[in-house]
Amino acid sequence: MASIFGHGLVAYTVAKVVDFKSCKLLVFLAIGSSILPDLDVLGFSFGIDYLHPLGHRGFTHSILFALLWSALLAFFLGKSRKLIFAVVLFLSTVSHGLLDAMTSGGKGVGFFIPFENSRYFFPFREIKVSPIGVEKFFSEWGIRVILSEIKYIAIPCLIILVTLFFTRKRKS
Repeated sequence: MASIFGHGLVAYTVAKVVDFKSCKLLVFLAIGSSILPDLDVLGFSFGIDYLHPLGHRGFTHSILFALLWSALLAFFLGKSRKLIFAVVLFLSTVSHGLLDAMTSGGKGVGFFIPFENSRYFFPFREIKVSPIGVEKFFSEWGIRVILSEIKYIAIPCLIILVTLFFTRKRKS
């Protein structure tokens, strides 16, 4: 998996691209939604196998989960902006699986669970897989993860955000 920092930065960028003046609630929900799929690691504590549909990178990383989660949040919290909320939250949630499919480790992402249980990676797998657990993250391995995320996530997001800022500033 990419780290929570990488996932959160992509969600923040998505919120700003779709709705540059996004409210704090939407940004907060987008970042939270981009991290949420990794709650499936709790399944290890209950004996759920990695490759089980409810295992790590399973259903909570699927497109269906992203759709259901974003629709639920948009319905209850979107107020008059339900469509914007739904789009931002869907893209933020689904981005989690997309980033994980670009990592150097794991057993793939179940994008189509529950309809099809195969796991997938993208041909581009340059993002170093983040260790599970805080102690392991603050190690040499964690430093390699952060450096790969700076290169493949943070710099592209920064370019998008800066370009967006100046483009929108020039238009107004």
